[in-house]
Amino acid sequence: MRFAAVLNKDGGTLRTIDLEAFASRMRSTLETAGHSIDIEIVAGKDIAATLDGVASRRGIDVVLAGGGDGTISAAAARLMNGEKALAILPAGTMNLFARGLGIPQTLDAALKSFADGEVMAIDIATANGRPFVHQFSIGMHARMVQLRQKMEFGSRLGKMRASVRAAWATINNPPAMNVTLMIGEAEIRTRITGIGITNNLFGEGHLPYADNPAGGVLGIYVTVARRRGELIRFLFDVARGKWRGNEHVEIHQANRAVLKIHSTNRKVQAVMDGELVKLDRETTVEIHPRALNVLVPAGAAEAKVA
Repeated sequence: MRFAAVLNKDGGTLRTIDLEAFASRMRSTLETAGHSIDIEIVAGKDIAATLDGVASRRGIDVVLAGGGDGTISAAAARLMNGEKALAILPAGTMNLFARGLGIPQTLDAALKSFADGEVMAIDIATANGRPFVHQFSIGMHARMVQLRQKMEFGSRLGKMRASVRAAWATINNPPAMNVTLMIGEAEIRTRITGIGITNNLFGEGHLPYADNPAGGVLGIYVTVARRRGELIRFLFDVARGKWRGNEHVEIHQANRAVLKIHSTNRKVQAVMDGELVKLDRETTVEIHPRALNVLVPAGAAEAKVA
């Protein structure tokens, strides 16, 4: 296969390693397995333009993206409904989308798995037409990301510590929104502290990621917890993958959902694949079955849809 790699030197764990040395190992690993590869190492501000160029390039089979959640999501958006496959280097903090695909969680192990990997068609979702691969969320998650962005950290561990501090601050001052959520023919009007709409249902008993990335449904998680104890329990259950055991979470599934916000705050934001975005008063979220090709380790495709 013919690979084109785009590495964000400012994104995720890539900013903490010797990228030139890693690029050399990347080239050696893939070329030894009979593939060819072009590698571009760029600054974060140049990622979008570089991905545009690579995605439109003829003769490329796989776009290998390395960086944080924003880089992976941007690459997936450009490859949606196309023939080129996306290969994901797990360089983020939790790498939840990569985990759901069965990709090894170290850079070199992931790279080796691509050498004899296979292409699998999986789902991708959109919010008002903007693609996301993992989750669209409002309320608590958005508040936590907003608070974390105001903190300083220079490593993956530092980001995790900042996330804990942001979570505690959110628990002590939780957001609340009046919303209408339309799922099929059902209309739900309620006051929530958070809603997460995911690209396929999260699995149980592990970190929040989809066990079947080609399941064909949105997971819709509505959180109504308000008291401190309820919120602590909710976040604890999220980390353990115990969604269904939490009495303050409603879980729905659908291929389309419409979310209407009744808040008077004009600066309300959402989070898409870890990135803060402006939240529209009305958002239509849809799943697009098997609209994204991804490169996964050999045997993973059969395991994921079994």
